[in-house]
Amino acid sequence: MFLDRVKITIKAGNGGNGSTSFLRNAMTAKGGPDGGEGGNGGSIIFQSTQNLNTLYDFRFHKKFVAGDGENGAKKLQSGANGKDVVIKVPCGTVIIDAETNKIIADLYEDNMEYIALKGGKGGHGNAYYKSSIKQAPHYSQTGEVTKAREVILELKTIADVGLVGFPNAGKSTLLSCISNANPKIANYPFTTLYPNLGVCEVKGQTFVVADIPGLIEGASEGQGLGHYFLRHVERVRLILHLVDISQSDGRNFLDDYEIINKELKKYSEDLAQTEQVVVFTKADLVDENTLNERLNIFTKKYNKDYILISSATYQGIDKLKLLTLEKLSKIPKKPPLQVEEINFDKRDYDSLTITRDDEGAFVVSGGKIDNFVRGVVLSDTRSFAYFQNRLLEMGIIDMLKAKGLKNGDTVKIKDIAFEYSE
Repeated sequence: MFLDRVKITIKAGNGGNGSTSFLRNAMTAKGGPDGGEGGNGGSIIFQSTQNLNTLYDFRFHKKFVAGDGENGAKKLQSGANGKDVVIKVPCGTVIIDAETNKIIADLYEDNMEYIALKGGKGGHGNAYYKSSIKQAPHYSQTGEVTKAREVILELKTIADVGLVGFPNAGKSTLLSCISNANPKIANYPFTTLYPNLGVCEVKGQTFVVADIPGLIEGASEGQGLGHYFLRHVERVRLILHLVDISQSDGRNFLDDYEIINKELKKYSEDLAQTEQVVVFTKADLVDENTLNERLNIFTKKYNKDYILISSATYQGIDKLKLLTLEKLSKIPKKPPLQVEEINFDKRDYDSLTITRDDEGAFVVSGGKIDNFVRGVVLSDTRSFAYFQNRLLEMGIIDMLKAKGLKNGDTVKIKDIAFEYSE
């Protein structure tokens, strides 16, 4: 099954907790603090590979969680860092922030990496807090807890040449003639349900061709199947526009040509300006007089070059391959998508909110508080004193007073609740 768009959940590992420990051995009865640091959590990393051409692996596996950092231990032993999770995706995969719908990465080449989420920081052990006035701190810091995020993976096929045209225009048949691909071929609409890729070799050189599922009128607005796959021709350098000159499906070949070009332009102005070769297919099904008459009508109306082929008899196939190679030699590769500089993994260390709960207690919350209370232990006198001083220094007490805080009122900060008194 071909899958080219999927939403997944990713989460970096939490940081490990610092250790609260004191040196104790036969030679040292009252040693100093020796609690080690917590390990950092594992990161979420996306990596592109040429060995995949679909997002099918994400059909059932849609949640990726990196390893948590291990807790610190006595004797200044730091906890091990959590294991990174490397997510393999096909070349051409675009990563989109599901919340803002903004593109955050474009992995357009083989072996590119994007660190989407970094692991949480490990907490400090009590040895970290030792000072001339704090000889024996009985507290340590907890590890940073990370949040899960949702991203959309969208595959934009990496190919040099894109085959476009109405269903049954002969795209799949042509691909099987000029490359190593073996697409499903049959005579009914929408045979191709997903893009097929093939590698074409000409004079010792190769290029990649993508057979894009058939477009119909209204495709750019969501009609039929073709609109779903238009993203796969966004990166191609050359379009081979296949038009059934035999009109075997009862459609007018000029109408087909115009409709497809309109749909490409509606979808993307850049796509409409991509160099195009008009390829008239199924030439073997038309008598010579009718064929010449239709070709004359086309050239008079559009004054465009074309090439005539028949995949059934291989008429014009070699000529088409040579022409394609010649044109590609003069067309530079399209640049990657412009990615806005945004910090997808931005951590909230600054927000602060004061509300009141149903019991009238003041509730202080936000990223600033989450980071602050990691190193607070109420059972330790010095830690609690530090906690009170920091509330004053950070201006939280003044903010609470501005909200109506009075002596005897209850203040809740995370799992900490205390009665305020001046």
